[in-house]
Amino acid sequence: MTEKEPVLSLKDIIKVFPGVVALNHVSMDFYPGEIHAIVGENGAGKSTLIKTITGAHAPDGGTITLDGETYSAMTPALARQHGVECIYQEFNLIDVLSAAENICYGENMGRLVNQKAMNEKAQKLFDDFGVDINPATLVRDLTPGHMQIVEIAKAVSKNARILILDEPTAPLSLAEVDILMSIVRKLKADGVAIIYISHRLDEIFTLSDKVSVLRDGEYIVTLETDKTTHPELIKYMVGREMTQTFPPRNAEIGDVALEVKNLTGNGVKNISFQAHKGEILGISGLVGAGRTEIMKVIFGAEKKQWGEIYVNGEPANIKSPRDAMHKYGIGMCPEDRKREGCFLGETISWNLVYNVLGNISNRFGVINRKKEKEIADYYGKSMRIKAPDLDKTKVLTLSGGNQQKVVVGKALAANAEIIIFDEPTRGIDVGAKYEIYELMNGLVEQGKTIIMVTSDMEELLGMSDRIVVFGERCLAGTLEKSEFSQERILDMASTSVHDEN
Repeated sequence: MTEKEPVLSLKDIIKVFPGVVALNHVSMDFYPGEIHAIVGENGAGKSTLIKTITGAHAPDGGTITLDGETYSAMTPALARQHGVECIYQEFNLIDVLSAAENICYGENMGRLVNQKAMNEKAQKLFDDFGVDINPATLVRDLTPGHMQIVEIAKAVSKNARILILDEPTAPLSLAEVDILMSIVRKLKADGVAIIYISHRLDEIFTLSDKVSVLRDGEYIVTLETDKTTHPELIKYMVGREMTQTFPPRNAEIGDVALEVKNLTGNGVKNISFQAHKGEILGISGLVGAGRTEIMKVIFGAEKKQWGEIYVNGEPANIKSPRDAMHKYGIGMCPEDRKREGCFLGETISWNLVYNVLGNISNRFGVINRKKEKEIADYYGKSMRIKAPDLDKTKVLTLSGGNQQKVVVGKALAANAEIIIFDEPTRGIDVGAKYEIYELMNGLVEQGKTIIMVTSDMEELLGMSDRIVVFGERCLAGTLEKSEFSQERILDMASTSVHDEN
């Protein structure tokens, strides 16, 4: 499976940020024609390791050996010279250019732009991958899956010999994940060294040859994937055994807290369901089914066309998120945490208290700093946000999982009684997921109501008390706990789509 010499070796890599040792004497080897996964909780050092390999960060100690040449640090140009390419979670494409133009961007294809040559080059790459993408299509018109493929094609066109994939399936549908995996396997067969970062352990076990674990900036172990198990890998990741994926819950389901009747808006029509106090109501559906869209209508972020919303049996006239939060006690943790969930350029403390500033200010607008600190400290601690200083650390510098914790804490600080969690654990590691689940259980045990939109089938089945299934921007049906099954949910969603078409 591996050649005698690694194409990339890391030896005793050290990287220190103010107050944080991000990498502490980390050593790893990567071989051609091998898929080497790296896993670990948020804050374990995975992102720092990637940026050290690509030259975005200079290590404070250790060496990097590429093709037999040893360096104390990389630069982006030097890394690319050695065939290192990285595809990050956030796409690095120009949406007003075509797929072909993005793939060939920066290349010298003659004195004048040769559109035909670019299209032919892109078409050959897509044909090799076995995907049907028109090279002339603008990136902004592509699906997330096709955008991901364009990113990979762009890397391959630059003769990538080491390809780093950072959470590559996070925005993809199940069908798109299958296509991506087949492309990755083909690149492996072509001798490319693949470094695969993912929180989805099923993918790790399906795809990788080896898996290395980082924990708190420390290298823990490298295992042959087919010789380990989920529980063993999780134990190495979190430093303890986790005997169950979902924590037990003892919540008494009470009266209806939220009811929507024939709610229509934001491209979704005639949605009706109830959510009870003490209940986690799961919302399921295929990509594009309109789950997030209708939640934005309920929260007042998008306009309602018609239909009714009731909170505790009374009509709710929600015209804005402010109405939802402060008049009706509805909070929301949005799917896109970077754009909609938090203010990346502000501190953790600033974000955590943002929704309650009006409650802790006097009539002249002067903020009670003592209360501000109490609230920030409470939610920073309860969410277990990893940061050296809540008052100084900007959310932009946090790992994805810790950013998500800030979003959840920000919503909870407003003391909402009905909380919409839209993809609550996307991009979060297994240990932090368990913490979020415990938090959600604690909320419903207090009598609060949770509406959970999730594309994670295991999470949907494991955390929901009831499940509402969406078809194509309409309601497909509701399932009680005794009726739960993956097959039933997918059949309801796909049948509804077929009938709509």
